[in-house]
Amino acid sequence: MTKYITRYGAMRLLGLFTLENEAYPLFHGTKVIIRTSRGQETGTVLCEATESALENLPKNMEEGRITRVMSQDDELEARRINASSKDDFSRAAAVIRRMGISMDLVRVERIFGGERVIVYYVAEGRIDFRELVRVLASEFQTRIEMKQIGVRDETKLVADIGDCGREVCCNSYLTAMPPVSMRMAKLQKATLDPTKISGRCGRLKCCLRYEYDVYNELSAIMPPVGKLVQTPDGPGRVVSQELLAKSLLVELPDRSRKMFLLDDITSCGPPDKEPDKE
Repeated sequence: MTKYITRYGAMRLLGLFTLENEAYPLFHGTKVIIRTSRGQETGTVLCEATESALENLPKNMEEGRITRVMSQDDELEARRINASSKDDFSRAAAVIRRMGISMDLVRVERIFGGERVIVYYVAEGRIDFRELVRVLASEFQTRIEMKQIGVRDETKLVADIGDCGREVCCNSYLTAMPPVSMRMAKLQKATLDPTKISGRCGRLKCCLRYEYDVYNELSAIMPPVGKLVQTPDGPGRVVSQELLAKSLLVELPDRSRKMFLLDDITSCGPPDKEPDKE
């Protein structure tokens, strides 16, 4: 039996699913019907679950089985469910307003097999939604699962295009939200204007994390600002670093400043020491 890494659900979850009928292999992009802990769902095969593929993925992925490749009837049913999502949202929102519950409804996901409806919402603190679940179950005539999410997951569900002009990373390929800090922005000399380094979720952009390791490695081998160095033009003091270019802006004894490649200079003194003037 062959296992495949498959993406499924509104939250673009990843799972490890077994194909029991191996009459033919599955390839990237194949639409399939899978059985998860939530019920029968639609999914998209990403690749075969080889050792190299699993090395870069979470260890606690859901496991299940691939029931079949999606048929034309399955595709029609999936389109029907997707088309009804706006109506499902409106019905759930109306119930929440009527009951006066302080929560922001984000999305209503109806599972393909009809086993349950998942209600994603944002709220401050915990909410007693037992009565709401009872009313929604009556409204949708199926099991209701309430899922409280944060602002980054909210963006994952509803965002489309980022400032770069491409689909937001959290809604396309990211398997987990990477930790991002202002230190990463400062090291990469990104603007510190919150409006320019914040994503659709209002938090620091995930892409600030992508090149951070490279910047960190280069920073470790570059003389710091203030370091006295020897250049082809004589001694000088490091004024700034250009990490990706592996070059340094150096102030020479005559107060002129010049850019030098890292390979052309050597460290020769402690930080904050002024170079000798001739």
